[in-house]
Amino acid sequence: MVLKPAREHATNNAQTYFVTSDTWERRALFHAESWARLFFKNLLSHRAESYLLHEFVLMPDHFHLLMTPTTSLEKSVQLIKGGFSFSAKKELGSNAEIWRRGFADHRIRDHEDYDKHVHYIHLNPVKKHLCTSPAEYPYSSAYPGWKLDPIPQGLKPESAIGTACGTAKAVPFQSLKHKNLQEAEK
Repeated sequence: MVLKPAREHATNNAQTYFVTSDTWERRALFHAESWARLFFKNLLSHRAESYLLHEFVLMPDHFHLLMTPTTSLEKSVQLIKGGFSFSAKKELGSNAEIWRRGFADHRIRDHEDYDKHVHYIHLNPVKKHLCTSPAEYPYSSAYPGWKLDPIPQGLKPESAIGTACGTAKAVPFQSLKHKNLQEAEK
């Protein structure tokens, strides 16, 4: 049995996260432009008070974000999902269940991890045959014209900041047994 370590509290720790959440029963709610527009109105309205938004994609039935919370990660996601649900009820007249409970997150470790997740976000609509190139999909940060927050300083590649970012190439004191368990989980 492998125990998952407790997640550190994400309040003001300047950690960047890849966050994803699905709609209830994977319903394609965001095929409707009015729903997509309302999602972005809500996402952008909480941005300054609760998180930095680095990359995103809104798919018909889920979203992916790269964000750095300035409050707790849980509160930031609650503002996004709960705020949207409240707005959908008020502005779209919907009483339907919108979101699957909870969300998935991954703490970004270094610039390579950041780049891997940016690539995943940008290619998601291409893989789902919603467009032929990331820049064509209007509900993605790859689409021209979206104003995003800059890449966190510690996640910039060496060439972008002129010096090493300070992240160790290997996790210190990592035992072979622990490493094998991690690889088995993949």
